[in-house]
Amino acid sequence: MPVSRHGGTVRWSLRLVFGALIVFLYLPILFMVVFSFDEGATPGLPITGFTLHWYEAMLNNRVLLRAVGNSIIVAVIVSILATIIGTMAAFVLVRARIRFPNATRIAFTLPIMVPGVLIGVSLLIYFARVLDFSLSLGTVIAGHLVVTVPFVVLIVASRLQSFDRFLEWAAADLGASPRQAIRHIVLPLIAPAILAGALISVTLSIDEFVITWFTVGSQPTLPTFIYTRVKFGVTPEVNAVATVMLVLTLGTLGLAGVAMGRARRLTGRMRRRRQAG
Repeated sequence: MPVSRHGGTVRWSLRLVFGALIVFLYLPILFMVVFSFDEGATPGLPITGFTLHWYEAMLNNRVLLRAVGNSIIVAVIVSILATIIGTMAAFVLVRARIRFPNATRIAFTLPIMVPGVLIGVSLLIYFARVLDFSLSLGTVIAGHLVVTVPFVVLIVASRLQSFDRFLEWAAADLGASPRQAIRHIVLPLIAPAILAGALISVTLSIDEFVITWFTVGSQPTLPTFIYTRVKFGVTPEVNAVATVMLVLTLGTLGLAGVAMGRARRLTGRMRRRRQAG
């Protein structure tokens, strides 16, 4: 193809723009992490020195630890329920010959496209006005399920769509019942996708703020605690909490990526064996 004489300049300009965008996106996060180690009581430049005092203060803050415990409890329960519900729904979407499958798939994934404010307000009205429930961690769990189940459905459904059904048929030819085939063939092979959905559910639940703010009661979670502290001024203690939260989120997403990569490798390996056979 003919190349313009200005092609090199355009490429370098695009690289500079891309680099500026990366710096714009991640530089605030970098400053947050750095300020969590600052000796000064008010975060800012120049940095007076590095210390772990704010992490120690974070560990000695009972209200903060209670909020972290609430977030962990909610995230664990949400991940278990969302994984079970999402996996069952994925089997229905992929294998059940339902009418209007595309409309059903859109209905399952619609909460991903709806703004969180609308979901939070509707859940608040439903729990407080219709059901007359008092807001608690239970309502927070129900709200988080609305936004986490669709992600599990998408992940597990994509794995089921690429699943080699000949493996199940071979197991049936060897005398396995449908329950045995699901238990010993299907579930072990889609386990990485199920694990990835569970890990992403944990991450989404811990990070969720908007829906949590509308459905939480007197028991704060970590995002609501950080928001209430930020309103009265950002302190290095809040930066320390946010840094720990960032590390946990990245670690969870990394595990989910490893699980999804393993699922793709298993799928490719089975496809190659089938073609070789």
